[in-house]
This record gives sequence, C-alpha cells and structure tokens, in this order.
Amino acid sequence: MAKSLTNLIPILFFLFHFLHISTAQTIGVNYGTLGNNLASPAQVAAFLKDKTIVDRVKLFDANPDILRAFVNSGIAVTVAVANNEIAQLTQLAGARSWVDTHIAPFHPQTQINRILVGNEVLHSLDNTLISNLVPAMKTLHAALLQAGIRDVQVSTAHSLGFLLRSQPPSTGQFRPGWDTGVLAPMLQFHRETKSAFVVNPYPYFGYSQRLENYALFKPNRGRFDRYTKITYMNMFDAQLDAVYSAMKRLGYGDVQIAVGETGWPSVGEPGQLGVSLDAAATFNGMLIKHVNSGKGTPLMPGRRFETYIFGLFNENTKPGPTAERNFGLFWPDFNPVYNAGVLRGQTFGGAPAAVPLPPGRGGRAGRGGQAQKPKVAPTNSEKNWCVPRQGVTDVDLQKNIDYVCSLGVDCKPIQAGGACFNPNTIRSHAAYAMNAYYKNNGPQAFNCDFDKTGAVVTQDPSYGTCKF
Repeated sequence: MAKSLTNLIPILFFLFHFLHISTAQTIGVNYGTLGNNLASPAQVAAFLKDKTIVDRVKLFDANPDILRAFVNSGIAVTVAVANNEIAQLTQLAGARSWVDTHIAPFHPQTQINRILVGNEVLHSLDNTLISNLVPAMKTLHAALLQAGIRDVQVSTAHSLGFLLRSQPPSTGQFRPGWDTGVLAPMLQFHRETKSAFVVNPYPYFGYSQRLENYALFKPNRGRFDRYTKITYMNMFDAQLDAVYSAMKRLGYGDVQIAVGETGWPSVGEPGQLGVSLDAAATFNGMLIKHVNSGKGTPLMPGRRFETYIFGLFNENTKPGPTAERNFGLFWPDFNPVYNAGVLRGQTFGGAPAAVPLPPGRGGRAGRGGQAQKPKVAPTNSEKNWCVPRQGVTDVDLQKNIDYVCSLGVDCKPIQAGGACFNPNTIRSHAAYAMNAYYKNNGPQAFNCDFDKTGAVVTQDPSYGTCKF
C-alpha cells in the first residue's frame, strides 16, 4: 500500500501542475509608444515577464529595439506593417525585403507570432489601399515561406465599422462590396493558412447610459436576439457574435477570431459619460476573467479568443481627446493605474479597486490622493447626431457623401427639391448624409468616425422641414 501511494505521488504532482497551468490567467496587451516618458523596451520586457500575467504583446510597427528586447522572453510578439507600406508588399521582391529586414534578424529568438498588414484599412475608405490589402497579405505569406518561416501568421486588424448590421448579433452582415470583394477572399486566405481573423471590438464605443451594465460585464437584464432566442448578458459577446454571423453568412464560420484591441479609458473629458477608474477597472478585470474562462460566446461556445487589451501604458503624446491618452493599464513607471488583475498575485474580484494616483498624473487629485471620477452628465446619451468636424475640407466631405450614398442610404433629401437640399453646400449635405449613415448603422462612435472627419453631438442639427 505504501508503495502504491509512493507511485501515485508523481501522478498527483503532474495533475496538480496541469490543472494549475490550465487555469492560469493570461492576457495580451497593445504596446504603444506615443509617450515621451516611457521606459526602455528592455525594462518593459522584463516587467511584463517577471511581474505580470501578460504572455503576448501587439505592436503598431516592427520596432527593432522592441523586438531585440523580447529575445528569449517567452512573450509572443505581433508586429505590424504600416498602411503606407502595403503597396510595396504586393510584389514578391518588396515582401521579401520586408521579411529580411523586420522578421528574419529576430525570429525565432523573439517569438514573433503574427504580422498585421496595416491597421483598420477598410475603415480608411482608401480604395487603392483596400484593393492592395489581400494581395499584400498573400505575397507576404509567400515571402515568409520562402524564408523558411512557417510559424508566423499573416492577418490584418479590422474595426467593427465593416459591419452593415450588428444587432441583433445573429443578423450580423458585412457591408456590400467589401463582403465578397475583399472579406471573402481574405477569409479564404485565413482558412488556407490557419491564421486568425483579427477584429477590434470596443464596447466602450457602443456605450450609453442605458447600456452601462451591459457594456461593463455587470449584472443586467440582457438583450434578447429574437431570431436565436438567446439573451446576451454583455456587449463584448454580442459584438463577437455579430462578426461570427457575418463570417458564417459568407461560409467562413470555421475561421478563428482574435481580438486585436479592446479596452476602456480611465479618464475622459469633464462630464463624459461612463469614463472613470472604476469603469476601466471593471471592464478590463471582467474581460480577463471572461476570455480566460473558456466559455466562448453564445454562438461560439467553448472557443478561446486570443485577446489584446488596449493598452499597456497611458501615452501622454497621443493625439485626440483626453480618453485616448488614458487607456493604459499602467503608468510609464509601471505603477498600475487601477487593479484589473494583471499583476502576478493580484486578483480582480469583481469590485473595482482603484489605486492612488502618483502626484501630477491624470485628472485632479481628490482626498487621499485618489483621482476624482468624471461627473456623469445628466443628459440622455441616446439623443446623439453625427456631423462634420470643424475645419474639414469640402473635398473630404464630398468623399463622405459619395461613400454614404453609394451604400443605398436614402440621399433624396439632399438632392434638388429635397427637404435638406438648402442650404446647397457640401458641408450641409455631408451633415445629413453622415448622420443618416450613423443612424442607419447604429449610433456608435465608430459609425461617425469617417476617417476622423465626423463628430458626435448632442444638439439636434435639424432645421425647418429638414429632419435629421
């Protein structure tokens, strides 16, 4: 009997070790570098390896200093091709040169697992860039094989603006033109190369006061899909299932999905709804638990999604609104902005745990050194409209009009004799067209981006008989 127990000890140890590893929490992060106070890449690599549960990082370029810093770190690295480099990759010589410069000198000592060709290329609305995207992906893959590199995937990251419909999730559909012209050949490439289709779902951009708990993984009544009879309990799952439904509609429901970006800012504009340390901690903490649970989504049960939080650091030189500089999990000196369970030995128990802010960082300090929560505006956030930003040229606005009207949106009101024809200016017509697109496709911020030329406002721009 004693001998039998002795023989069981190695088995029990193995089982314990296996169960421990299989339930370990891991997560990826986007490592942006738009800050003038960031630590060196070597310090960042050491911090992530020794102090956090992060096991993969995603870059927005192929910075050689960063790639050298992650040598033998055990952390997988996704690199990116800049949008302006895509055209040269359609030719094999250009693709081979890119691989020889950015991949071959570092791989496999640095565990490069994926190359993203451009970033949200469809969202750019640049037809030349879009037409080059899939050919560049195929040629880059061929160049990797010629270099003897077979374990690096090729993909590209998409915003959810490529969806014509996303609600309810089972009706998800890609935009006409992009569906069969771009996305079907791309998904066929992913199937053939066993690579992931990378999307950037942001519940933050679909946030409203009414959907706060739904967006933040908090207890809520859920949203019912009348076609599948499924009640969705969080927006993240709904967004992924809308993408899956669109893929399945084209016959590619078997292609793996990876989450290239998602996150929540901790500081925003004064009075901005839904932006606070508590909200950011809750979203990211619950996200980590959710993606590590292995539950998948209602339409993709049991699937695991490689997921990258945006972002690693608060980046103080990043352009745009305040929130853009406050998506980070950490300050540049590696102090956590809040507790999301990313540090080793740190757990997120479901209740947000904000940490004191170091002096002079991010919003105003309150009592005890805590950052004050942004005030919640007492307005109904559902009453929003999309209009052109100030300073945008007529050339860019005309592109917006052409794009919207080409999709089948009713543009008769801005044609001669229509209720919104006068004043007969490009800016006025663009305001109507952009808002029609925004309303038709769901009042979410990414549907009013228009390559940074649109802005969401709370004052109704309707006038006379012209109704927005």
